[in-house]
Amino acid sequence: MFTEPVIEITNLRTQFAQTIIHDNLNLKIRRSEIVALIGDSGAGKSTLLREIILLEKPAAGSIKVFGQEVLNLNHEESLWLRRHCGMMFQHGALFSSLTVAENIAIPLREHTQLSQRFIKEIAAFKIALVGLPSNAGDKYPSQLSGGMIKRAAVARALALDPDILFLDEPTAGLDPIGAGAFDELVINLKESLGLTIVIVTHDLDLLWKVTDRIAVLSDKCVYKVAPIRELAKLNHTWLQKYFQGPRGRAAQV
Repeated sequence: MFTEPVIEITNLRTQFAQTIIHDNLNLKIRRSEIVALIGDSGAGKSTLLREIILLEKPAAGSIKVFGQEVLNLNHEESLWLRRHCGMMFQHGALFSSLTVAENIAIPLREHTQLSQRFIKEIAAFKIALVGLPSNAGDKYPSQLSGGMIKRAAVARALALDPDILFLDEPTAGLDPIGAGAFDELVINLKESLGLTIVIVTHDLDLLWKVTDRIAVLSDKCVYKVAPIRELAKLNHTWLQKYFQGPRGRAAQV
């Protein structure tokens, strides 16, 4: 079903001073699939997302997006990458002094020459796309619930109509109903927009419900990439604890 790789990571090494985060990490993500990154704390899941979009730079290795090496791009060339990739950061990272609509407008003003009227129309469309009420555009982040902040952050990530959407802990801190609704949003965005979606998460319900494959980061590299039902059966100490603990068993019901 999925054949064309849109992200290819080869022999990646990430090191901060004497601490090695990734060593000989390899991963391919294919077009229009939802892939989750899981692993123990400190495995470098969020770091890997930031490296793909050039917010951090690895010590060695290759990262190709749509077949193009991105680690050697200069500032002007990297604008191409930022237009094709949207990122929802873990805590939303919305600018507190700007309204939701103004937050969404930032990438449009930075990367396009659209009129202010058209930018407002696009912001309103993105707000509706992520399931927020129309009046959310005039609200400041401090006036939003946790779930609304996350949706607003997704709306901003989608402002430039990216091909790839990165979600860093999208359901963390949400109640079960809010988390379930966000799961549905992820599925709808993939189906309606044809997005490739990469998620860092610990949410077992989300993993079971939305992912096509899961990449397990262990021992500084990718241990395995497979559908969740296959991973749940592997004889791997961390995976067994992860899937067979009380929370894991409950998520499979």
